[in-house]
Amino acid sequence: MKKKIFSGVQPTGNLHLGNYLGAIKNFVELNNENENDCIFCVVDLHAITVNQDPRELNNNIRGTVASFLASGIDPEKSIIFNQSQVSAHSEAAWILSCVARMGWLNRMTQFKEKAGKDKEKASIGLYSYPVLMAADILLYDSTHVPVGDDQKQHLELCRDIAQKFNNDFKIDNFFKIPEPLIQKEFSRIMSLKDGSKKMSKSEVSDLSRINLTDTKDQIINKIKKAKTDPLPMPSTIEELNKRPEAKNLICIYSSLANIKLEESIKKFSGKNFSEFKEILTDILIDKIIPISVEIRKLLDEKNYLDKILLEGSRKAENIASKKIKKIHEIVGF
Repeated sequence: MKKKIFSGVQPTGNLHLGNYLGAIKNFVELNNENENDCIFCVVDLHAITVNQDPRELNNNIRGTVASFLASGIDPEKSIIFNQSQVSAHSEAAWILSCVARMGWLNRMTQFKEKAGKDKEKASIGLYSYPVLMAADILLYDSTHVPVGDDQKQHLELCRDIAQKFNNDFKIDNFFKIPEPLIQKEFSRIMSLKDGSKKMSKSEVSDLSRINLTDTKDQIINKIKKAKTDPLPMPSTIEELNKRPEAKNLICIYSSLANIKLEESIKKFSGKNFSEFKEILTDILIDKIIPISVEIRKLLDEKNYLDKILLEGSRKAENIASKKIKKIHEIVGF
């Protein structure tokens, strides 16, 4: 049986190294495995849970598609589309919101983190975001969903919603219960300026992240200025775990080199940071610059990117419309 894989990326600005290592690199590997049917969605409906400039959002949708293609995702093998072009996502989200329970959503830690102390002013969309995510996944009978640590709870909610719908309407296995796909040997990529914070598009300083559109000189400068500590490179996992900036840089190297963390620690044990940073810079340039060049080239081909989205949305619509029709029959519409 083929795995049916669904995942999405928000079009909220320049994608960065954390997005690449945490998601897109894995998407490329899944795309290349013949036993997988993959759907990669630009989740623009999710993006508007916080205020967006319409013109920027439109450009960011194309930028996300360009990043997918430049990284190696093949639109002939996988479906690439943007969520807002398939109306079944919004419709299924409403129906599933009538199945989901307030208590389940109240436990979602990501809403608490994003809304902060002023949650009364947060949008309802930000609160109900996980129900839309469940609709995204369940419409395509997805069997597996690549997730990071920050999305595990949302996938559990998706599973709960699917099971409750099946039970409420006494229709076994109508919604498939998706399994998580968790990357092995992967650590979350943190800010280059603060090893305790996740690398983020919203961080004020551009020096905190490697963007997928960065030039060679920008990468050299950012790694040179990346925060470290005065000690030599660590010799053990235990020592590494006590030094967040060192851990982040070694994790970046390990992910790019496709080697275990223990191998990287052994390779660089006792060396000074300047020597390590030169090697890290070289591998970043080797892996990221070809992607960066291709992204910039694709961004000049707007018609081509729009064609990819149009073809992808037609394929996605063909699948999702059949599922939503069955949902209508089940609920009594």
